[in-house]
Amino acid sequence: MAGEFRFSFNVFGIPSRDALQERCRRAERAGFDTVFAPDHLGAPAPFPVLQAAADATERLRVGTLVLNAPFWNPALLAREAASVDVLSGGRLELGLGAGHMKHEFDTAGIPWEPFGARARRLEETITELRRYFATDLAALPGGHSPVPVQRSGFGGSGPPLIVGGTGDRVLSVAARHADIVGVAGAYQVRGEPPGTFRLGTAAEADERVRFVREQAGERADDIEWHLLVQMVVPTLDRRSAAEDLVARFSGRMTAEEILETPYLLIGTHEQMAEQLRASRERYGFSYVTVHDPYYEAFEPVVELMR
Repeated sequence: MAGEFRFSFNVFGIPSRDALQERCRRAERAGFDTVFAPDHLGAPAPFPVLQAAADATERLRVGTLVLNAPFWNPALLAREAASVDVLSGGRLELGLGAGHMKHEFDTAGIPWEPFGARARRLEETITELRRYFATDLAALPGGHSPVPVQRSGFGGSGPPLIVGGTGDRVLSVAARHADIVGVAGAYQVRGEPPGTFRLGTAAEADERVRFVREQAGERADDIEWHLLVQMVVPTLDRRSAAEDLVARFSGRMTAEEILETPYLLIGTHEQMAEQLRASRERYGFSYVTVHDPYYEAFEPVVELMR
């Protein structure tokens, strides 16, 4: 069943504290629901960014999209997440993934394991976080460890859990555990170095959502479905804009596929709003995130749909 829309954006950089906080206040006024921070070595540390955003706003939720589970010790991650959940007044959403940028692992000196091993690490991290959120942190000597305010995720012991990806293994983890499932639109190109991606098609989104729903079974209707929009392209001529993008995507998609994929928004503000309504009806996507560079282009769409 399609849910109510929620809108969000992610933060790529922090030119200054004031600039970050003003962007978040503006987003709150415009009707955005959440600001996300990614977990890349080329980006700011996520939890300080989220706390600064929470301090500057009243209702804007804050989240990670997504943390690379192999980068984190579960006990220390539980402490970070619980602290931000408390200090934000229960506004944290915790997104976790298996990691997909090999060069970041290499730079950090973290072993790059086969995807199956990284997917297992992701599920183990979720299990450990559930345990720490439920009992273990508060039971440590001293009794001052934070306990999450929220009890909506991690089996009712912590903040909402987001898991996203494209492959069977990570989406199976999402189906078993996540409150919010992101059916990602970036696919590793076969035969190319790790981190070489192509955009997913509408048919692939159909199949991936169907796969998660089958894996989730009875809990499928309780899942909130997340869409990460890769580009927002304002234009009066959708067809012409799509044809221009064919070369940008190295000819891996036709103009028709570009116009149909849910991972691109192309057209007038009204046409983009209609695209989002169609995606919610077709796939269930109701939680929509745009990348930071497209915030200004997307803000009028949010205001229109509010």
